[in-house]
Amino acid sequence: METLLGDRLREGLRLRRIPQPCAVVIFGATGDLARNRLIPDLYNLARKGLLPGAFAVVAVARRPFTSDTFREQVQEAVQHSTEVPYDAAVWENFAGSIHYVQSEFPDPAGYAQLRTLLAELDGRLGLGGNRLFYLATPPSAYHTIIDRLGEASLAGRTRPAQGRPAGWTRIIIEKPFGSDLETARGLNAKVFEVFDETEVFRIDHYLGKETVQNLMIFRFANTIFEPIWTRQYVDHVQITVAESGGILGRGGYYEEAGVARDMLQNHLLQLLTLVAMEPPTAIEADAVRNEKVKILHAVRLFTPEEVETFVERGQYARGIVDGKEVPGYRQEERVAPDSVTPTYVGVRFEIDNWRWAGVPFYLRSGKRLPKRVTEIAIQFKLPPLILFRQAGVEDMEPNMLTLNIQPDEGITLRFAAKVPGQATRIRPVNMEFDYGTSFGVEEPTAYERLLLDAMVGDRTLFARRDEVEKAWALVMPILEAWDAHRPTDFPNYEAGSWGPPAARALIERDGRRWRRL
Repeated sequence: METLLGDRLREGLRLRRIPQPCAVVIFGATGDLARNRLIPDLYNLARKGLLPGAFAVVAVARRPFTSDTFREQVQEAVQHSTEVPYDAAVWENFAGSIHYVQSEFPDPAGYAQLRTLLAELDGRLGLGGNRLFYLATPPSAYHTIIDRLGEASLAGRTRPAQGRPAGWTRIIIEKPFGSDLETARGLNAKVFEVFDETEVFRIDHYLGKETVQNLMIFRFANTIFEPIWTRQYVDHVQITVAESGGILGRGGYYEEAGVARDMLQNHLLQLLTLVAMEPPTAIEADAVRNEKVKILHAVRLFTPEEVETFVERGQYARGIVDGKEVPGYRQEERVAPDSVTPTYVGVRFEIDNWRWAGVPFYLRSGKRLPKRVTEIAIQFKLPPLILFRQAGVEDMEPNMLTLNIQPDEGITLRFAAKVPGQATRIRPVNMEFDYGTSFGVEEPTAYERLLLDAMVGDRTLFARRDEVEKAWALVMPILEAWDAHRPTDFPNYEAGSWGPPAARALIERDGRRWRRL
């Protein structure tokens, strides 16, 4: 354990390492992700002194901006950000590093212009040819951009070996990585025409959250938890990713994706692997990802009949969320009036390995639920013998460990304690750890952490090819069963409720219940 802890602490020092000089090239730079997340978070890294002295941001998008007008647009986003403190002096210095290239993604001329600009920045700033490409675009543009980067000799294997500075090339690709197993394999094949696996960073921003990263520290740096992290002591695990919001104007995307592609294949399964994985040989990229892939291979695949038993889907109707009436999914913009796209999924997975055999993992995610919350709850078994029967068995609640991922990151341990007084009464109490109050330091956002990791070259928190494809393989039986049997009861839960009644039955028929959040 001491060796693992030492390795993890040394790895953690990478947060304070300054990356090599580099250019970050953002495709889709006028979209919401780049405007509201990526550029404000890069600015915040500059504010914290975590960017290299020689650094550039190259924004690529279709809108007719100049570098100056684009800077004005993103300055407004930084000034209005609720997560990033605005410092005029820092912004002025950071803004000077921002450059804009107007181009349609298929247009080769735009890539020639980009190549010229990058060469000029290399020479003027001394960037060493180091480039991080970020595809903050709709997935439909991925193939085209990768093709054009290759044709323009801008990336990976296509960069000429002579006449250029020795430097690295990396690419960050946003989820969804494919829309099914076949398209994921096709996208991987396309990426590998231009990039090596070591240059590819498939991002899931949930893995940049402090509590998610702390899960490995919690398990593998503390001897009191790992010995009971087994089927002998754990009754079941619940993983919840609940959203109070709707589809936020993304009807076109969501009609194609649905909740299984949007949340189950990536966020939920990523969290499951971190809970269930075996200790890695070291806290480094491939060692961690090897263990995550082993868990995905151990998750039991569903037959079509099992999908009907162990998976529930739903779609929200109109209702009340946060005291306001909201429309049903079918009334949302760019959604078919008879849509059968699911906005809720509940799943009961089992893991067929020595540690977890017989322990159910219940996963759920949905839109328009009562609150926005993401948590992992590990419920332990009751003692084999109830010694305090005079306290009443109904007063005994099982121990539970809860990892709160959002909105407030922290960890809660529930255990039984005696209520003061003459009578023997037992009451559950909580021991709580809260990031905000425990450390008193500014937490990095998920994208800050992941952007910095990509610039440093640390792939630990990014998905590998086999990891992505195996996750799709687990989800495909669900998608195929849903396509074969269209729901006749949609919409089947009100906005502001915790999902369809059948989702409660999914866990209650096992004698358990979903946590009240």
